[in-house]
Amino acid sequence: MLKSVHHIAIITSDYTRSKDFYTRILGLEIINEVYRKERDSYKLDLALNGNYIIELFSFPHPPARVSRPEACGLRHLAFAVEDVEQAVESLESQGVKCEPVRIDPITDKKFTFFEDPDGLPLELYEAF
Repeated sequence: MLKSVHHIAIITSDYTRSKDFYTRILGLEIINEVYRKERDSYKLDLALNGNYIIELFSFPHPPARVSRPEACGLRHLAFAVEDVEQAVESLESQGVKCEPVRIDPITDKKFTFFEDPDGLPLELYEAF
């Protein structure tokens, strides 16, 4: 039945700021960008290593979503990296604050969290 995750949709409070964050800072590739006049909304399709993964949306006055402490719903979005410390260094050099690196007690893999411009929790997970 299910084959894979097709994409993750994220609604932003500041489209320009989030577009810059996901493309320039995180390095996602723009596949397509459209403005939908009838909805006063942008839709930006983003890829990672050629794989379509995120739809970034703007909508006028989206309501705030509770994220912490551990609100019900989507908890976070995790990105696999080869070297967590190197990824943290890259993010922090661009002004992105990261939590201290921790070790997953079950897998013994390194991980940390940071946030997108709207406070959505994002994770770096040393998967390789």
